[in-house]
Amino acid sequence: MPPTPITDSARRAGNRRDRGKVEAAILAEAVRLFAACGFEGTAIATVAERAGLSKQNLMYYFPTKEALYRRVLDDVLDDWLARMASLADAADGSSAPADLLRAYVRAKLAFSREQPLASRVYALEVIGGAKLYGETIRRRVVPLLRADIAVFERWIAQGRIAPVDATHLLFAVWAMTQSYADFAPQMALVLGRDALNQDDFDAAERTVTAMVLAALGLPPTANET
Repeated sequence: MPPTPITDSARRAGNRRDRGKVEAAILAEAVRLFAACGFEGTAIATVAERAGLSKQNLMYYFPTKEALYRRVLDDVLDDWLARMASLADAADGSSAPADLLRAYVRAKLAFSREQPLASRVYALEVIGGAKLYGETIRRRVVPLLRADIAVFERWIAQGRIAPVDATHLLFAVWAMTQSYADFAPQMALVLGRDALNQDDFDAAERTVTAMVLAALGLPPTANET
């Protein structure tokens, strides 16, 4: 039998898969370098070399260093916001505030555990004044923050939690959970080991959750005390 001809749609699908693999390799190396060296300290040629490409080949996918940097930050923010949105998306009145807040803290710590380098890239951008990415942060983060604040305000009005400044409580949760990515090397050094382990993240989840519940006048479980 003659070989089955390759259709145009199959060829396009194969091209998309190949492009996706190359982009993934570029982005993986870019995250490592931006996390270690920041935007200014990262050379596009170094990213290309680490990804096994020529500089010209890399620039076919990302024509400038800023385009590559923005793509890295877009991916970070997509993941971070997906976890952030869990609070407002699930707060339809059928779930207890304590359960939703436990899930929120767990999701934020999971991001720090799973994406420590990505978190550091984002942190470096913000610490530097968000000069390249500030407008995107305002456009994408502020609406979700307001949605989460509205959830707290509704709970307060219903008498389900103690009155609290929801904005600053959420800022505190972000700081506590993201520190397990951004300052993980310092934490590991103080603890006398090479890296944080699952037990450390479990302990962090219990502690942060207990602090948040206490601030809202909600009783912790026996495991969180």
